[in-house]
Amino acid sequence: MFHRKNQKGRKKGGYIFTVRKHPEKGIMSMILGILSLLSVGAAVYLAYRNGGDAQPQYAAAVFLVTLFSLAGLVLGVLSRVEKDNYYLFPHLGIGLNMLCLAAISYILYAGIGN
Repeated sequence: MFHRKNQKGRKKGGYIFTVRKHPEKGIMSMILGILSLLSVGAAVYLAYRNGGDAQPQYAAAVFLVTLFSLAGLVLGVLSRVEKDNYYLFPHLGIGLNMLCLAAISYILYAGIGN
């Protein structure tokens, strides 16, 4: 809600109500980003605890997380393009999903050297 101002810069008596809302796609994008980062972190931790020997289940989980992260990135971009929305959740979703994809890319890049 904002105060309206008249031509002299003084406040008028009324309010301007906005129709902005938090987009559901943006919230879902953020949730997918958080879940993706937690899953990749858990897979890395479990592989570390196992002496660096990653089980095939960890690889399958990270592959699924890659798909979730790509879907979250698409949802974040789609919700960012919409008009009359708040953009906090789409920006967070895009950032978290990009961070997760960067972490997975780094893991793959580091694994090629071995």
